[in-house]
Amino acid sequence: MAKAPEAEVAILKEFIDASGISATADDRGFYYTIQSPGEGPKPTVRSNVTVNYEGSLTNGKIFDQGKNISFGLYQLILGWQEGIPLIAPGGSITLYLPPSLAYGSRAQGGIPANSILIFKIDLIRIN
Repeated sequence: MAKAPEAEVAILKEFIDASGISATADDRGFYYTIQSPGEGPKPTVRSNVTVNYEGSLTNGKIFDQGKNISFGLYQLILGWQEGIPLIAPGGSITLYLPPSLAYGSRAQGGIPANSILIFKIDLIRIN
């Protein structure tokens, strides 16, 4: 099980609190809000899933989005591997990820290094 360093979790908590976001803390070091739990079996890290998603920075800038995109969860960042299995198909979740569960110290296509990332994800189906 991946776990974010305490220093990252503290910075993420500051952002959540300062923004007035009502989110659940996960033991692995990220926060999440489930808008809808979905129905049926939940995916595992070995599942292939189809999602709609939007990724943004804490300043609100959207860096990526997709509709009806299919992935193997094992291919994705740790935050998605840990967060998406919290919902079932038809569900929606917002993930607040510290850098070590996202892209870490690597800058990536419009994402500065060591960024907290916010992902809104709709789990359409497990393929």
